[in-house]
Amino acid sequence: MSFPNLSAIAVRERSITLFFLILSVLAGVIAFTSMGRAEDPAFTVRAMSVQAIWPGATTQQLQDQVVDKLEKSIQEVEYVYRLDTTIRPGFASIIIEFQEYSPAEMVDELFYEVRKRMIDEQRTLPAGVIGPIVLDDFNDVYFSLIAVTGGSAESALPMRELTRETERIRDRIQRVPGVHKALVLAERAERVYVEFDPAGLVNLGVNPQDIFAAIQQQNEVTPAGRIETRGPRLYIRVDSVLENPEELAQVPIPTANGVVPLGDIATVRRGYEDPPSYFVRSRGDDALLLGVVMQAGFNGQELGANLAEFIAAETQQIPAGVQLEVLTNQSDAINKAVGLFQIKFLMAVAVVMLVSIIAIGFRAGLIVGLAVPLTLGITFLVMLLMGINLDRITLGALILSLGLLVDDAIISVEMMLVKIHDGWQSTKAAAHAWTVTAAPMLFGTLVTIAGFFPIGFAQSGVGEYAGNIFWVTGIALIVSWLVAVIFVPYLGVRLIGNSKPSRGGHDDGEGAYNSRLYKRLRSTVQWCVVHRKKVVLGTVGLLVLSGVGMVTLVQKQFFPSSDRTEVLVSVYMPQGTAIAQTDAVVRRLEAFINQQEHVKSLASYVGGGPPRFFISLAPEPQDPAFAKVVAVMDDQASRDALMAALEQEVEAGQYPEARVRVYRLLYGPPVNWPITFRILGPDMDQLRDIGHQVRDLMAEHPNTHNSHLEWDEKTPIYQLDIDHSALQLQGLTPTLLADQLQLLLEGAPISAMYEDIRSVSINVRGREAGQALTPQRFKSLEVLNSRGDKVSLAQLATLKVAYEEPVIRRYNRDNYLNVIADIRGAQPNTVTAELWEQIADFRENLPVGYRIEIGGSVEQSSRGEGSLQKLQPVMVALMLIFIMLQMRSFSGTFMVFATAPLGLIGAVLALLVFNQPFGFVALLGLTGLAGILMRNTLILTQQVSDNLKDGMETFGAVVEAAVQRARPVILTALAAMLAFVPLTQDSFWGPLAYVLIGGVGVGTIITLLFVPALYALWYRINV
Repeated sequence: MSFPNLSAIAVRERSITLFFLILSVLAGVIAFTSMGRAEDPAFTVRAMSVQAIWPGATTQQLQDQVVDKLEKSIQEVEYVYRLDTTIRPGFASIIIEFQEYSPAEMVDELFYEVRKRMIDEQRTLPAGVIGPIVLDDFNDVYFSLIAVTGGSAESALPMRELTRETERIRDRIQRVPGVHKALVLAERAERVYVEFDPAGLVNLGVNPQDIFAAIQQQNEVTPAGRIETRGPRLYIRVDSVLENPEELAQVPIPTANGVVPLGDIATVRRGYEDPPSYFVRSRGDDALLLGVVMQAGFNGQELGANLAEFIAAETQQIPAGVQLEVLTNQSDAINKAVGLFQIKFLMAVAVVMLVSIIAIGFRAGLIVGLAVPLTLGITFLVMLLMGINLDRITLGALILSLGLLVDDAIISVEMMLVKIHDGWQSTKAAAHAWTVTAAPMLFGTLVTIAGFFPIGFAQSGVGEYAGNIFWVTGIALIVSWLVAVIFVPYLGVRLIGNSKPSRGGHDDGEGAYNSRLYKRLRSTVQWCVVHRKKVVLGTVGLLVLSGVGMVTLVQKQFFPSSDRTEVLVSVYMPQGTAIAQTDAVVRRLEAFINQQEHVKSLASYVGGGPPRFFISLAPEPQDPAFAKVVAVMDDQASRDALMAALEQEVEAGQYPEARVRVYRLLYGPPVNWPITFRILGPDMDQLRDIGHQVRDLMAEHPNTHNSHLEWDEKTPIYQLDIDHSALQLQGLTPTLLADQLQLLLEGAPISAMYEDIRSVSINVRGREAGQALTPQRFKSLEVLNSRGDKVSLAQLATLKVAYEEPVIRRYNRDNYLNVIADIRGAQPNTVTAELWEQIADFRENLPVGYRIEIGGSVEQSSRGEGSLQKLQPVMVALMLIFIMLQMRSFSGTFMVFATAPLGLIGAVLALLVFNQPFGFVALLGLTGLAGILMRNTLILTQQVSDNLKDGMETFGAVVEAAVQRARPVILTALAAMLAFVPLTQDSFWGPLAYVLIGGVGVGTIITLLFVPALYALWYRINV
């Protein structure tokens, strides 16, 4: 290599080398303690929501008059990938997802473009529509959720006081070091209710409109002028704003008998939104949430300690009865991950040193062992300078690197040992190691790094989430090469010196390879070279069988399940169910879970899902027919036990009125159901018919359960067929009639009361509002005509029961319905592929305008894998470039590249033996494995070239190259395999570890036996 001999310089300038060695260790320690720590890497959520409210509108009216207009405008925005719209009576929500390849720096600009368009569309919407409301703060993942409760129901602190106390705690927690922001979540909207008896008002000669007008006139902020003086300008203020319910009760109302206070003819009380739209409980007690977001790049372990200290101090000063309970806390996962890395780091160092000491002696093994912390220390420093934090991805990449970075050190030490055994001086041996191994090691390292290129540059969410695998692994491997050519030669000279290793003699330059084991290996390699065709054909046959096994036998999976200890229970009630009925089911679930052991925290989210406390958790929109219970257990064993107990309760029919789903968190993109088929078409009834048939086919699969339509039933409504003649005689219109019914049955906001920073709505309603009414009682309701006289509703309209769509879902402006299922005993990709094939004939015979698409985890995995596959050609090109630069031969380049897929043999074997799925992380392992095999082959073929230059005949050069490379290859393989063993127990990285263990093990045999046979066959070497 024409580059200056760094090894020779390192052993010549020993003081400088020692200085930088010590500096590297100290800098690495400081960098490790200073790096940011998080559970998951920072991730740009390319999604936003647009909502519209139209009180009284049906789903069809909202779709035709509001949603369609908004969707058309949004679809014109650049990079829009899909619109997922949910329409319920009176409410519509459009989730806008942008393409994964849209630049992260453009996301805010895209959000702004949508916001501008919604402002423009606002004037085209019907009167009475509220919105469109744009929500674009989807990026926050809460580091911690803290429940604030006021005690049990009997002695609970009033919710209003609890809210004020929670706000004070929020203001204080905002000042905790490491907190980016703290929010009060699940706050129930306050109301001031004015409740009246309609019959009583009529007797007093009071029309509800009189109450509205009186309150509004007494509660207006109006200017009263100003006075210009020689001094300051004096503004005139009139006390015209109501500040509390007591003042509201004193508002004068004109009646037939004179003016009376409002409180004499109506009940004025403070309350909350009734019925509530969303609320939270902690262990059965009403709660508010404090959501804490961590500062970017901060140390999550430190923030966890800061929050624990804050909560301990806060508990001593908050009012009696108020309690703080941590529901979720990322610092627990971070502590576990960092602790696991430290354990695996120590194990890896111990394994490397033990294997090396046994194989090459104590001092040489010590050098290899010291190379590991040296490499990691410099890697930590570079990561800190690049702003790369420690998280799930980078820690996994570092653990992965532990099994790869010892290769260079072993090669360098082994070459020095051989030359010292031959009688060379240690300084000369160190310089020779650079001459012989530096270039092959460097280009082999670059080939290995190139294998991770697609994940580093993939334009997708997967690439953004896991891209640091490329950077961290690349940094570690480059640093390992530098350590091997600079510090390892220095340590070799200092620790080994010129003493010969106590191994066999050296005859004709090959004495170091004349032990009994080497002789057996030599004869084996000779046999493979002689029977080259059999060896090559046999290897190719194994590769074909492995490919078939990968396709047909190995389970497929995108991302694995999480090892976190949360148990999630989703409660799905029939669409249109009142939130009180949903809550009744949740309370029974709470009671059951509270009876179990090892429950650290228990939170119930009624009317919607929890805030995003985990990056892969998709927040559910508010829906009175939905709830989610989250129980955090002490450990994985208690988590699994609770899941089993809950599933047994569900299967026993303890919750017959609801569909209850028990599951745990998953890594990867947010996916609600593992098996999802999306049926699209214009007519909802036809969609249901198709959905029922797909559901029945899905239910027949042995690995599916809980197969169902996302929603099925239509909801009943009371349809008033108005007698327009009778209505006109009473001086009424349909709108006036609807307004009166709204007032009687639900209430209406007429003004607001301003308290501090709050605006509390004043709602006027009849005393029976919110109460259950039978059809008979409903028919007997009385409304007021234009003269203020009572008129029975039955005189104005005929009441009948009708049915309407409770919800309409649209996907890119097409109506759709999901058919979904859970799975047991298999992976989503495998089951989905089998079901897709099973319904092939059915799909081909669908009516015109209808189609079925795959959704769920398979859709997400195909997007992620597609972004990686686009970069595979670039990866291959880079590998070929690096190999060609080293080999300088088309034949040599082909031979090295031909070994890339052979790792599949060992990988498939390991996956099948240990029943592991093949998914995203396993794919990364297979890609890295290809680089490892090509690296070994490259160094081996370079050794053949060196032997030929030394004058060996061709047959002997090939055989001896395999013998000479045996010790470093086997040592590296053993060290890597044993270093990966602890990783097999990790739920996220386990499949990757099995792929590498199997692939490296078989790859060692391939390198030592198959490559010489292939070389001999390719170059037609004579025996």
